Amino acid sequence: MRLRSLLFVPGDRPERFAKAQASGADAIILDLEDAVAPEHKDAARAAVAAFLHARAPGGTVLVRINPIDGDALARDLAAARGADALVLPKAEGANTVRALAAHLGDAPVPVLPIATETPAAIFQLGSYAQVAEHLVGLTWGAEDLPAAIGAATSREADGQYTPPYQTVRALALFAAHAAGVAAIDTVYPALKDQAGLAAYAARAARDGFTGMLALHPAQVPIINAAFTPDAQAVAHARRIVDAFAAAPGAGALQVDGRMVDAPHLKQARRILAQAGAL
Repeated sequence: MRLRSLLFVPGDRPERFAKAQASGADAIILDLEDAVAPEHKDAARAAVAAFLHARAPGGTVLVRINPIDGDALARDLAAARGADALVLPKAEGANTVRALAAHLGDAPVPVLPIATETPAAIFQLGSYAQVAEHLVGLTWGAEDLPAAIGAATSREADGQYTPPYQTVRALALFAAHAAGVAAIDTVYPALKDQAGLAAYAARAARDGFTGMLALHPAQVPIINAAFTPDAQAVAHARRIVDAFAAAPGAGALQVDGRMVDAPHLKQARRILAQAGAL
């Protein structure tokens, strides 16, 4: 499942579902949680269920359910039947994933936890490796956590994260890689700031994230470009892989005038996989 860009769509706006699928996003997330007012939840469930029942093959569709400690779980899971994965908000580590898996029973669906939305969640990030078989990836959020602890904001005036949320972002990144699943960076909320989005997504790819959440179809091409290796990077990675293939006993080699060793080979293979060139 390729997950460079995951586009949120409010579950009570079915007229947007097809447009979202046509945006070029690798996946769409039909949202039953924060994007839907309480009085519209039932209408959103009906719209999501109808879409999943009638959808044509192709395209990846996730459904963000409501937190599993509420009273909406059974209705959410019924509406999400047929989704490719579930987005799990307010997740607090492996135990939350296990609890959801128990409710799914004989019809398991992969899970994408939003892993940093409560203070307690931060201390459980390392536990996701225990339930990696249930996960399609791991993502984080910078909106709910400040509200939970009474922080004024998670960002500086220039849009950079304040130190606590830089730490949270890094921990979520390492937790995803420790579990061996896709590391999905959070949304960029300034919808009209395309230059800022491009810079943010480029930093995310540089830091080791493999994809990013999106709030608007216009963000999708920018995100896809950031998480797709360019031709130069692919060509260099291919030269590294080919060099080691030609000298299987070598621990280190010279490629393009620089010494490369096992970590460079691992990174080169990752780049080729991202580019679909393996």
